[in-house]
Amino acid sequence: MKIIFIRHGDPDYVNDSLTEKGIREAKLLSDRTVNWPVTQFYCSPLGRAQKTASYTLERVGREAITHDWMKEFFYPVEDPTTGQVGVPWDFMPEYWTEIPQMYDRNDWKETQLYRSNPALLPAYTEVCDGLDDILASYGYRRFHNYYLNENLSTQEVREQPAAPNIVTPDYTDKMRGQIDKTDSSIVLFCHLGVICVMMSHLLGMSPALLFHSLYLAPTSVTILGTEERRGNIAQFRAQVIGDTSHLSRGGEPVSAAGYFTDVFQG
Repeated sequence: MKIIFIRHGDPDYVNDSLTEKGIREAKLLSDRTVNWPVTQFYCSPLGRAQKTASYTLERVGREAITHDWMKEFFYPVEDPTTGQVGVPWDFMPEYWTEIPQMYDRNDWKETQLYRSNPALLPAYTEVCDGLDDILASYGYRRFHNYYLNENLSTQEVREQPAAPNIVTPDYTDKMRGQIDKTDSSIVLFCHLGVICVMMSHLLGMSPALLFHSLYLAPTSVTILGTEERRGNIAQFRAQVIGDTSHLSRGGEPVSAAGYFTDVFQG
């Protein structure tokens, strides 16, 4: 299974829409997405994500399922360094890197900062549960910190050979043939912050690390796919992160919206 995250185009935050540049980006994105074998499209309810998705959806004659929990993860907190109130990330490195809990997949929830807005942690759970509900509809049920592919019957799982000490290409091909009974690909048009939240859930990481260490440019494409190497146990692994090749092909510069220095163009 593939999950394709797409951040909205260059934003007009005042009007919750796209700038003229963002519109050009979304059109170039649609040149890329129009031929994808997408099982289902999903979208944030916010205007900038809806507008970005509209160019793809119109070309493929499809509709997206909108989920409120896919909106941007905007649960304001006060930045301890600047005193400004805003998004729960973009904190100064001399502050957040000195807090060991920020690096822990569970203990980040215990920090005073992220507990300062009582709506934040319940919203994190809502996003994770919403994503898991979608995955369950495709047969992927979360179990502890990984997923079980329930598209495989119990007998099929039992009959799969034990992994050899040395995994050969031939063995990998046989396993892939047994396991890939479905190859769903879903596309989520949403926002930088909430993508980091979902990736933290799928990859078993603190979202604070992704908030501060990952930049996904407007209309960038991020792809996570499942690996099922042993039975029906599935793990998500990143294949592509923040790809903007559609902009390069169209001669459109990469936007720095949400970034604090120059973005590499090329």
